[in-house]
Amino acid sequence: MDLQDAPTEEISDGFLTLHQVRFFVKREDLIHPFIKGNKWHKLKYNLKQAQNKGSTKLLTFGGAFSNHIYATASAGKIFGFETIGIIRGEETLPLNPILSHATNCGMKLHYLDRTTYRQKAEQAFISSLKEKFGDFYLIPEGGTNEFAIRGTSEILQNITTPYDYVGCACGTGGTFAGLIVSENPQLANTQFIGFSVLKGDFLTAEIEKLIATEQANLPTRKWYINNEYHFGGYAKITPELNDFVRDFNAKYPIPIEPIYTGKLFYGVFDLIKKKYFPPNSSILLIHSGGVYSY
Repeated sequence: MDLQDAPTEEISDGFLTLHQVRFFVKREDLIHPFIKGNKWHKLKYNLKQAQNKGSTKLLTFGGAFSNHIYATASAGKIFGFETIGIIRGEETLPLNPILSHATNCGMKLHYLDRTTYRQKAEQAFISSLKEKFGDFYLIPEGGTNEFAIRGTSEILQNITTPYDYVGCACGTGGTFAGLIVSENPQLANTQFIGFSVLKGDFLTAEIEKLIATEQANLPTRKWYINNEYHFGGYAKITPELNDFVRDFNAKYPIPIEPIYTGKLFYGVFDLIKKKYFPPNSSILLIHSGGVYSY
């Protein structure tokens, strides 16, 4: 249950040369056509744990355009699990491409109103789901839990070159938490920057909780969450952001989108322009896959 390591590509152009920075991208978006990027890393050890427990059914949560729902349904089909997706909101027909793919993979969709959906972490509610669907292995919304952190900590395991900065888009924080606790000694002096795609200053506390156990036996890492490039919140897009994504995709051979990777790349390019990074800095961005193309 492993995929090949993602390649790292360098981008070079006059803008980066002018500001004396080297810019690299780890292409996690290329590791699998259906379970791409951080979604594979988050699911990997959850799937192994489900197998160890003898579970044949996975249940998870997400919105109607959830990458996590798409990836979990794909993984279920590939690895032989029955899958159930608890979807926030009412059913809308015809199904959008994300949910259509999920059902084509065999996932059973169950819709909840937003008020009920907020109970997704409550034990009584989970028990009611087991009464309805039978026994299952629960994967939380977004896939972030201790097994996800173990998986995302492997993203940087084969890096052989030290970088001054590592940047990553943050939703639930699971991918960024894994990067922070990576055991790769090449990154001992690296500054990790998480670019939040959600509005609000809450991710720092969430990530501190996620890494509390994993980081206990590791050197202290330098990291922080940048909350300046969310563009209004999750899935919020402005003309400025759209223009940046369009221009980037036209100029460079690395596709980005405005929900996750676009905000990450915009933020880093803006910080380069503002001379945040000292001359001769090396920057590595994690291309976590973003929204699935369809």
